[in-house]
Amino acid sequence: MNISLGPFLVQVLGGAAVTYATAVLLLSVPYIQGLVLYLNKIKLPLFAKFDLPEKYGLAPNKTLNFRLRTPDGEELGAWFVLADPYYRASPHISSERNWEDEIGKALAAYPTILFFHGNAATRAFPARIQHYTMFSSRLAANVLAIDYRGFGDSTGTPSEEGLTTDAHAAWRWLVERGARPQDIVCTGVTARLGVVLEREGEKPRGLVLMSPFSSISEVVKTYSILGLIPLMRPLHLIPGAVDLVGRMVVHRFDTLRAVRDLTSADVVVAHSENDYDIPYTHSEALFEAFLEPLLPAIRSAVARDAHDPGAQGPLRREDIVKITPIHNFGTVEEFVDSRGGGRKVTFVKALAGGHDYLGVQEGLQDVLARTFDLGHGL
Repeated sequence: MNISLGPFLVQVLGGAAVTYATAVLLLSVPYIQGLVLYLNKIKLPLFAKFDLPEKYGLAPNKTLNFRLRTPDGEELGAWFVLADPYYRASPHISSERNWEDEIGKALAAYPTILFFHGNAATRAFPARIQHYTMFSSRLAANVLAIDYRGFGDSTGTPSEEGLTTDAHAAWRWLVERGARPQDIVCTGVTARLGVVLEREGEKPRGLVLMSPFSSISEVVKTYSILGLIPLMRPLHLIPGAVDLVGRMVVHRFDTLRAVRDLTSADVVVAHSENDYDIPYTHSEALFEAFLEPLLPAIRSAVARDAHDPGAQGPLRREDIVKITPIHNFGTVEEFVDSRGGGRKVTFVKALAGGHDYLGVQEGLQDVLARTFDLGHGL
């Protein structure tokens, strides 16, 4: 018996086309965009016991679980993890700490990493626990980790402005308890916080943009399902369709624009080549955006040297950016920005780490230690 596959294939392809078109249309709805972007409804680990950080591998009596209040009335779940050298000097395993007193002492004695996680899950997620442990031990830093509004056990609903408010509230919590701005390194979704701090005249020890995106609209254009299937590829067949979808994005998170206003603190941009969620090309674009303000000086030199027979030759990008290949780890590019009082901007492109485990790569931690003078007291 002969069965024609023609009509069947037409039905399958037609159904796939309808499903794809429906998904794209749904993504134009702001509420759906928010659900897909933040994934804050995915609360992993399930039924987390945030008041028992030891359950997730942190040492006994090393972590304070508390509620942090924002200026607009939300309450954020947060963990403050003591730097390992401070903890080992006074472990208090069998008795309660006087946290109000010891937080101030720990902040005075060691630098602090203000850690902001990405979308989905909570501060108790295993990949994030590994970051706290490594930062606390290998970099000898206190760690403050919060769940943004709508994540974990925090109240509220996430938004771009809301997340910036939450980040700033966490910064203020540290400063009000004695941390000096020059002792705080901000890592994660920190570009907009950095802009706010610059406007307020406060300068952190550094900013770490870890696996960042240049903007959400660019993520939509470049995202591949499982790193293999380009989400927007079918729309490229329709002139202007991809740009139209980009304009429909409500949650902008335009890191590329924020970079223009970050001019003082040292910055490390880090990405892995095997990040299948956010391509490393986003970080390349951000690094070039940091470099761009220096290029007019290069172009001026080129024009001047072209009319000066005695000139030594035009300046090149290589004259500003130092590139260091690191065997079996990746590449480090860096330059000194004279406009920012000599601040250093570094781009680390690691071979491995994916999207969730980049921060626990020891090679990256070595770069952070050198750049921000971390790891003392071990």
